[in-house]
Amino acid sequence: MPIGMFESFMTSYCFSDDAKRIWNDSATLQAWLDVEVALARAQAELGLIPASAAEVIAAKGQASLFDRERLARDIAFSQHGLVPVLHQFEALCGEPAARYIHWGATTQNIFDTGASLQMAQTHRLLVQGLDDAIAHLSRLALAHKASPMAGRTHGQHALPTTFGLKVATWIDELDRQRQRLAERFAPSFPTLLGGAIGTYGATGAVGRAVEQRVAELLGLQANLMPSRASYDRAADYCTTLGLLAATIEKIGTSVVLLMRTEIAEVAEAFHLGKMGSSTMAQKRNPNTAMSMIGMARLLRGRVPVAIEAMVRQDEGDGSASFVTDVLLPDIGITALSLVAFLARLTQGLQADEAAMRHNLGLTNGLIAAETAMMRLGLEIGRPKAHHVLYEAAQRAQSDKVPYLTAIQEHPEFRHTPVPDNLPRWLDPETNLGESVALTEDTVRRVAQRKG
Repeated sequence: MPIGMFESFMTSYCFSDDAKRIWNDSATLQAWLDVEVALARAQAELGLIPASAAEVIAAKGQASLFDRERLARDIAFSQHGLVPVLHQFEALCGEPAARYIHWGATTQNIFDTGASLQMAQTHRLLVQGLDDAIAHLSRLALAHKASPMAGRTHGQHALPTTFGLKVATWIDELDRQRQRLAERFAPSFPTLLGGAIGTYGATGAVGRAVEQRVAELLGLQANLMPSRASYDRAADYCTTLGLLAATIEKIGTSVVLLMRTEIAEVAEAFHLGKMGSSTMAQKRNPNTAMSMIGMARLLRGRVPVAIEAMVRQDEGDGSASFVTDVLLPDIGITALSLVAFLARLTQGLQADEAAMRHNLGLTNGLIAAETAMMRLGLEIGRPKAHHVLYEAAQRAQSDKVPYLTAIQEHPEFRHTPVPDNLPRWLDPETNLGESVALTEDTVRRVAQRKG
């Protein structure tokens, strides 16, 4: 019976099927076997074991040939995750090939290098998902590069901006996260084939050449210091995934806020049958964004555990490796599922320009106070302009009068004419600064870097 969030009838739909295929038991077993096969091939090429043995090991290194139910029983009895696998592998290969399986290796060598293979698959799909999300957002940004909306700070209207620029800031940050992941992957998940304590004690000098050749066969980076006591590289990548999760959570939070009934400036995709409440029939909740936020928090919560796993005793520590054996599949599945949520959200995100314009007018011109101050400052000096517009702004809010009226009736203008351009200065749609250009430049720059 399925147990846990990845397979539960209640939550399994939230998690990527591709991710679960990468990290399920069959795929994990195959990753271990792929490492054993590559190890045998490399050792045969370098004369450590007979080529005929490597051929048999390669032919029998198929997870489908193993009795997984028996493996589960034997692992539980032996309390060792790999030895029962090796016993079945040896029986499948027969002598003399069986004697050359796992030559000079230890369990963590296979587990960690296998996990590197699985993380490589996860990383490729994760970057592809990020590419898709950025492409969706780029189209949205360009479509709304000149769509005016209220920019907000501290939850309050600040200055006019455009929805396209808001989206472009998301694109820019996601692109940086994509670059961080690309830069960190290869050194974070190398091979780990230094033997029992990372000295190549069982193979000697040729062991380093074997590690290099295995890395080439598996498409990984060779480990120059294969210490079982080091986990900072993988923790670095996990931490980078935590940064990505924070960016995605921020985007999700923005969508939730902008979908509030009182704001209603954006909406995520909706279809008949999508439910917001079991009692309130009218609800169109931001379900995708909220689920994405929750998953981002789950992923960020794993980062401290990855960092804790760096603290290891001596040259090998089973308690720490136990944590990472459990942690990496969790992180891999959650990260890939999070990016899938992001791609889904961004693909269906819609903007309501009418609502944005309506909200821009809620403060009766106050949102353009900075522009008015700068323009008026050219005529009467910035400090005096700030003083005048501050007093007018307070009156506009206290007496509920339009900001234009409050400025026009300020004592400063009893004997001085009000600037003719004042109404234009207070028009939010003429106060968008470089919003359009910044949006276009960002989309272009990110596309060129990707290309």
